[in-house]
Amino acid sequence: MTEPNQFSSQTFVYPQPHQANQVDDYHGTQVADPYRWLEDPDSDETKAWIEAENKLTFGLLETIPARDRLKQRLTQLWNYEKYGIPFKQGERYFYFKNDGLQNQSVLYTLKALEDEPVVLLDPNTLSEDGTVALSGLSISEDGQHLAYGLSISGSDWQEWKVRAVETGTDTDDRVQWVKFSGASWTHDGKGFFYSRYDEPDEKSKLEAVNYYQKLYYHRLGTPQSDDTLIYERPDQKDWGFGGGVSEDGRFLIISVWLGTDPRNLVFYKDLTIANAPIVELINTFEASYSFIDNDGDRFWFSTDLEAPRSRVVAIDTTNPDRAHWQEVIPQAAETLEGVGILNNQFVASYLKDAHSQVKLFDLNGTPIRDVEFPGLGSVGGFGGKRHDTETFYSFTSFTTPATIYRYDLVKNESRVFRQPNVDFNPDDYETKQVFYSSKDGTQIPMFIVHKKGLVLDGTNPTFLYGYGGFGVSLTPSFSVSTLVWLEMGGILAEPSLRGGGEYGEDWHQAGTKLKKQNVFDDFIAAAEWLIDHKYTSPKKLAIAGGSNGGLLVGACMTQRPKLFGAALPAVGVMDMLRFHKFTIGWAWISEYGTPENADEFKALYAYSPLHNLKAGASYPATLITTADHDDRVVPAHSFKFAAALQAAHKGDAPVMIRIETKAGHGAGKPTAKIIEESADKWAFLVKVLAIES
Repeated sequence: MTEPNQFSSQTFVYPQPHQANQVDDYHGTQVADPYRWLEDPDSDETKAWIEAENKLTFGLLETIPARDRLKQRLTQLWNYEKYGIPFKQGERYFYFKNDGLQNQSVLYTLKALEDEPVVLLDPNTLSEDGTVALSGLSISEDGQHLAYGLSISGSDWQEWKVRAVETGTDTDDRVQWVKFSGASWTHDGKGFFYSRYDEPDEKSKLEAVNYYQKLYYHRLGTPQSDDTLIYERPDQKDWGFGGGVSEDGRFLIISVWLGTDPRNLVFYKDLTIANAPIVELINTFEASYSFIDNDGDRFWFSTDLEAPRSRVVAIDTTNPDRAHWQEVIPQAAETLEGVGILNNQFVASYLKDAHSQVKLFDLNGTPIRDVEFPGLGSVGGFGGKRHDTETFYSFTSFTTPATIYRYDLVKNESRVFRQPNVDFNPDDYETKQVFYSSKDGTQIPMFIVHKKGLVLDGTNPTFLYGYGGFGVSLTPSFSVSTLVWLEMGGILAEPSLRGGGEYGEDWHQAGTKLKKQNVFDDFIAAAEWLIDHKYTSPKKLAIAGGSNGGLLVGACMTQRPKLFGAALPAVGVMDMLRFHKFTIGWAWISEYGTPENADEFKALYAYSPLHNLKAGASYPATLITTADHDDRVVPAHSFKFAAALQAAHKGDAPVMIRIETKAGHGAGKPTAKIIEESADKWAFLVKVLAIES
């Protein structure tokens, strides 16, 4: 006997946006795009549609009794001190701290760890609602100047300023139209390198494509118009440049990137020689190279060249032919994620089945020891200079808030530096990792977190979260929002899908372009495994993901709509035929392919969420989330998908879109907005999955 649908007595009247007669020809296939006009976020018609959709969505959310209780609990749990990992520059330490509910974390400085910290930069004072966020920082070698980037309402566009550390006052320096760039100071402290685009048209700056990035040097005390152009490639509109000064101050290392392709080029310039040329050390896009450090003319890189899980090589720049390269640390069974040098030793961070390991090697590559951690989790930090004998790192897991440790590399001792106090008992929960078979037999790992004593009777509300793209690894992390879900008796399931970086570049490539369907198959197989093993059932199963993970959810809910009780695609890439026509979307062609190629068009069209909605089908309860200032994945993706979903859907379950204002893709989102969105997300699931809260 089936339960009556809880929405059968409730009628949702969706907005009825007009459908334009827009049809495009792709290699002989006619594809309709009736909601093309929603790509203009500033038109009166789009604004009216946004207002109508938000009225409908918030009208539903306001009727859910659990919503206020969830917001109160989220606020209560969120209110704990959160510390960033300290780092040292010159004679000073720097670290971030959030007192609990501050919209943005505050940057502090102090000369000794025992001193009273001094506020260096408080982004909360830059706007009333916390929508101006710190998006990047770089401190000069002597610790006297801070260059910092600001993002407004979550935009990728940044403006960089400079602050004197001793006085806490800003200089007159302003650097605008920066995007996808940090800043790197010359060792004399007189200026920094950065990358920017030409000034965009004000009306289309959140949608227009970004090409022709250029690398500049800004000298303190001079206007941006006087900045020195270091490198540009008018013949390569897609190339981007990241300039970093080596620790010895001698070289400018230029990493040349091509969209989100992990492969890059490496050029360098000797800063000790006037008008030195830029040398193309690695000039073919065949592998990824990450500069670690140098010993004079000997450069160390981590690379996946002939090593999909990465290794460390040394290149003598006076004799750079590949035949003379030396392997220092060979590829291991684990995936090498990053390498630094501390205490004249390589500190190498690895992933083993999606959890962290850190190994130390001498500069010849001889293993020294592993660093011990409290359990299976994620580790960050281990920053510092080559001769430092101490460093800091953070350890976190699904039930361990980020704890900061101070590590003595000489004594091999870790001591707690800051440990947060959160109002919950981690011993009430358990985490396990299982392995399941995907459609083609590939073994996929999945973390499962829930309260102890869980009964496997198929009735547990389950939140299946995934990403599966761009070589991004999902590792254990603590989330107050997730904790509230677990407190309600919910299960968190997080699989390590192909397309991610958990097992190196081969694992990533197995979920790209013509193989993208593998990612969706992996996610669907995770859902089926959870159902088969009585963790949950379709009517109690919600799937979620953001950005590329929003695409994941959109593809799976259109391919297997009856497998899920709810879907929460956030800021997703939903139109796979036009993603490359906005802002930085062209950069994803190396991941997704392009509809300009006939074979890749066929694959894209086969799974594009927008183009695979079927009229008259019944889709799971859906809450799409996006933001009006998202210039990474423009909101048109979610707008068009929502309009098409509501037109196609014939079931009783609500299919809604929640459109945040004065927010972007996610980075820098103020705490207040995060809490509100989390409360709405869980309230929606309480309603549609019939959870007793």
